[in-house]
Amino acid sequence: MAHAFDVLKERGFVNQLTHEQPLIDLFTKEKVTAYVGFDPTADSLHVGHMMAIMALAHLQRAGHRPLAVVGGGTAMIGDPSGRTELRSMMTIERIDANVAAIKNQLAHYLDFSAGNALLVNNADWIRPLNYTDFLREIGSQFSVNRMLTAECFKTRMERGLSFIEFNYMLLQAYDYLMLYRLHGCRLQMGGDDQWSNILAGADLIRRLEAAEVYGLTWGLLTTSSGNKMGKTASGAVWLDPAKTSPYDFYQYWRNTEDADVGRFLALYTFLPIEEVRRLSALRDREINEAKKILAFEITKLAHGEEQAAKAQKAAEALFGGGGDLDSVPTSKITMAEVGAGINICELLVITALASSKSEARRLIDGGGISLNDVKITDSNRMVTTADFKDEAITLRKGKKTFHRVTI
Repeated sequence: MAHAFDVLKERGFVNQLTHEQPLIDLFTKEKVTAYVGFDPTADSLHVGHMMAIMALAHLQRAGHRPLAVVGGGTAMIGDPSGRTELRSMMTIERIDANVAAIKNQLAHYLDFSAGNALLVNNADWIRPLNYTDFLREIGSQFSVNRMLTAECFKTRMERGLSFIEFNYMLLQAYDYLMLYRLHGCRLQMGGDDQWSNILAGADLIRRLEAAEVYGLTWGLLTTSSGNKMGKTASGAVWLDPAKTSPYDFYQYWRNTEDADVGRFLALYTFLPIEEVRRLSALRDREINEAKKILAFEITKLAHGEEQAAKAQKAAEALFGGGGDLDSVPTSKITMAEVGAGINICELLVITALASSKSEARRLIDGGGISLNDVKITDSNRMVTTADFKDEAITLRKGKKTFHRVTI
């Protein structure tokens, strides 16, 4: 079995470490429990969370125990890391609903049977806290002067940092302490924006338990063009198929920039590293084969092999002249809705290719909309039954976003 640290390092998950050699020794000697926290700010995780999920999954495959913590307690405050504004407060009911949805998603990637992985909600120990007791045990271990030097707070000082957010570091440190006490957790992982919080937790455990625990972070991933992972012009790329269809999910990865293919194959698939290196070395037209493999493998992880195959066939039908169109995002309208004709801008809003009629007009004026492979130049264009070939039309936004409309 591959050494866990070697797997994480060669695949690109290691950027900052508290203690490298002791952590390598720990992975060698025992089955390590390692945790990552997931913030339930929505009822679905998105592509930006996949690096954390895959890090846990790789550790599990290397024989260790992942611990996924869904922040039903910390979400009541909100993490200030990487934020310039105060997060909006969610109701407990909304938080609990989001937690339940995220728990179901994580089971697609991690094996929670027989204690092979653990899924916990930090609301179990945070919501019942007595504030005075918490301050006496935990707050007394923190230096305000030192906290103010943390990167997660420094970025907020000019705009203002609320006292409720200032408590977040203490609560995340308390998470690590509780996970150490309850489950023997020895490693916390996360993005570089969590480094200060991870160090705070490790230091708290050292002070209160006289135990050595570890922290590991990866770089916050952006595409080669500088875009944040998982963000598109139309919004986040969600893991929930009701929010982002398997086809759109597949296409997001299929459209990966050439320079990113190797990194993403290493980070987001379980392909052997030798195969990743072979595919990464492809150039020019051949790199498209690597992109197809990347898209298929990640869609298979998120939505299953059947949905991945359907998405692949749909993409081939649109771009290669073969395959099956059934999995292309599709909207249905009635003959009554078409009537004597329906304005193209209204149709773009119905299909969610545009968020408003004004955005639709801007897209058309910019040459970004085609109907049945013919560019639309007039925002007053009416779509009639004559445009429907075999009771369907195909709209295209830009070069790669397709939507079918059927009667």
